[in-house]
Amino acid sequence: MSGASTEGIKTVLVPVSDVGKSKAVYAALLGMDPQADAAYYVGFDAAGQHIGLVPGGGPQGMTSPVTYWHVSDIETKLAEVTAAGGTVAEQPRDVGGGRLVATFTDLDGNVLGLVQDP
Repeated sequence: MSGASTEGIKTVLVPVSDVGKSKAVYAALLGMDPQADAAYYVGFDAAGQHIGLVPGGGPQGMTSPVTYWHVSDIETKLAEVTAAGGTVAEQPRDVGGGRLVATFTDLDGNVLGLVQDP
């Protein structure tokens, strides 16, 4: 099967109810302080992965962690997964600096994310 390539899961966003308390747990787990630390988002870069804590699930209203697959062409990959039966949840959007993100659901309603870096 050919199509847009993937670099695997490099980003996981986790909805949290108390970002301060959660930050302490994830800092202990990862053995480091966060690289991004704000009231609306706390992010850790560890072993080639980015773990983001999103208070209240953020504007997307996440209710469970979402894994983000890094891809070379987000539009093509989104077309491929929807042709295979997935459903677009969030169309690609620029989240800053040319980074595009989108989400889709699989046949069981699990939310999966895609990221395309500039």
